[in-house]
Amino acid sequence: MIAPPLIFAALAALFYVGMQRDDPDALPSVFIGKPAPPVPADPLAGRAPLTDADLRAGEVTVVNFWASWCPPCRAEHPNLRALNDEGVRVAGVNFKDEAAQANAYLDGSGNPFFGIGYDPKGRAAIDWGVTAPPETFIIGGDGTVLYKFIGPLVGSDYEQRFRPELDKALGR
Repeated sequence: MIAPPLIFAALAALFYVGMQRDDPDALPSVFIGKPAPPVPADPLAGRAPLTDADLRAGEVTVVNFWASWCPPCRAEHPNLRALNDEGVRVAGVNFKDEAAQANAYLDGSGNPFFGIGYDPKGRAAIDWGVTAPPETFIIGGDGTVLYKFIGPLVGSDYEQRFRPELDKALGR
């Protein structure tokens, strides 16, 4: 008899606390401020490999988890190329994809990545906390995760959320 009102009160309190967050749509990452997890040991066949040392080379690096079968990944691809053209170090991790399809996509759309890790089973993505592509991380020169962006790097989200964090990391 007393259990239903207690359950209701507990749920109401939980919802109230959740609504008081600064950005209720943000999913905080447990990796912020911590060393980046290992990248996949295998490169995408025929492409320059991505190594853990690349993430600790003293320069800010953008790490993008992507797949050729992913429409939002295709939508953000021009912005990744533009970042590369600006001189931003952009690394890729190909996620749950076929190597031949990933290579065909890069051959046709351009390769913005200086190095690519290949994660066909999604094991490295789990270590990084990636749920579905695209997800993008900003990594400091010492290998520390500075920011995590979930979703495609397009539109106002890209301009208002991702780009300021990248500029801050780059000291601009």
